Amino acid sequence: MDDIEIDAVATPELEDPVLIEGLPGVGHVGKLAAEQLLEECDGTLVRRVYATEFPPQVTVDDDGITELTCAEFHAVETEGADLLVLTGDHQAATNAGHYRLTSAFLDVAEEFGVRRAYALGGVPTGELVEEYTVLGAVSNAELREELEAVDVQFRADEPAGGIVGVSGLILGLGERRGFDAACLMGETSGYLVDPKSARAVLEVLQKRLDFEVAFDSLEERAEEMEEVAGKIQEMQDGPAVGDDELRYIG
Repeated sequence: MDDIEIDAVATPELEDPVLIEGLPGVGHVGKLAAEQLLEECDGTLVRRVYATEFPPQVTVDDDGITELTCAEFHAVETEGADLLVLTGDHQAATNAGHYRLTSAFLDVAEEFGVRRAYALGGVPTGELVEEYTVLGAVSNAELREELEAVDVQFRADEPAGGIVGVSGLILGLGERRGFDAACLMGETSGYLVDPKSARAVLEVLQKRLDFEVAFDSLEERAEEMEEVAGKIQEMQDGPAVGDDELRYIG
């Protein structure tokens, strides 16, 4: 196969669609938010993007049927806006691959008439988070004002080191193509999959684009992760283990 191949599955008519990118990243925040959006809304698979930059593997469904690893675009019609949602299980393996893949993603977006894009992700705090704040980065000042109106915070020099991967390039390459692009980043510890941070990001997106989704499955996952976090905290707060107790017992 070629380095990148795009399969056209369906081509529905969308009115001024907005690109929503939710690929794996810190805390899987963006991926969880995009998947929740697709779970709650009736979406249509429109494109599959295959790339040699993805791991050499296939996924296997409940019936044992395989599918070569790919990224997917789904068209979603909501009361507030038509959406083109990009999801997948992997990002590119190399720097050059990130540029090539993001360019291909933007090609698809342009094909559907997208002029505005929101990349979703997480920003690590290095500690467990109790109150979830969503940070923003934008390609122009007008977008900043719109996001500040829905409680997105903008902080000098955050995230430290900038935004890497597809989320960053959606803004960088998108701006060069004339897209209005923004990144919504939920604060997260960075240690665990974080459904609560994903919910905070999705709530901001709801306010901005005027649609509604339920959060039941995210709440269930959040409860599971709270149990995991509690066990980790117990281990951190537990008594010190002596050298004699560290011996391996086979």
